[in-house]
Amino acid sequence: MTLADRLNAGETLFTAWSGIPDAITVEAVANTAVDAVTLDMQHGGHHEDSVLRGLAPIVASGKPGIVRIPVGRFDMASKALDYGAQAVIAPMINTIEDARLFARSMKYPPVGERSWGASYAMARQKTADAMGWLGSANSKTLAFAMIETREALAILDDILAVDGIDGVLVGPSDFSIAWSGGKSVNPSMEDMMAAVGDIGQRTRAASKHAAIYVVDPALTGRFVEMGYRLLALGSEQRYMAIGAETLLKAARASIR
Repeated sequence: MTLADRLNAGETLFTAWSGIPDAITVEAVANTAVDAVTLDMQHGGHHEDSVLRGLAPIVASGKPGIVRIPVGRFDMASKALDYGAQAVIAPMINTIEDARLFARSMKYPPVGERSWGASYAMARQKTADAMGWLGSANSKTLAFAMIETREALAILDDILAVDGIDGVLVGPSDFSIAWSGGKSVNPSMEDMMAAVGDIGQRTRAASKHAAIYVVDPALTGRFVEMGYRLLALGSEQRYMAIGAETLLKAARASIR
């Protein structure tokens, strides 16, 4: 099943977050218990070549690959899909024109303007059925617009109404900066939680997918109650730090 299939079925999914531009590291992350892997080009170290190479082990693992593109790099959205990504996250979608440009880059005509060139993706999925691919791609690839500012929140319903936008992803750190007027970066800020909940509920009411980056795992259940079903959790550095701490704690506890 694709990411779209599983989200449409109402599953709650966790995606890893990868910033290390190395295909072997991505492979190791993909082989953990996560449901999907996101390659981050905005704040992570991933670039066009590492996305091309990093998506290969993700696809081989049978899990969906997701790519967060840099701000305004809608050309990279199309490339990420051509390389085998099932979803793309676009940061700082603060205007309707941003949303429309993003949607057009993600969808084939008549919905968008994505041009044909899915040879890597089709080969990695072991299919040569071009007509079948064309016919299903628009529904099987997901465009997530990031909601990180008050400007985006003010036009949320308009963004959700754009044909080709499949959902939104809340960036709570940037949202907290915007919410506090630049006075604080606190992804767990209680003062903004009502707005975060409103985004989730309005997104689900529009029959779109609600996603969020989770900094504090203890908030996960609360976010799910708000309607979020795709949750990004951690990074390679955090996985290694927690894993090392757990192993060392167990080892040291065994020494008498």
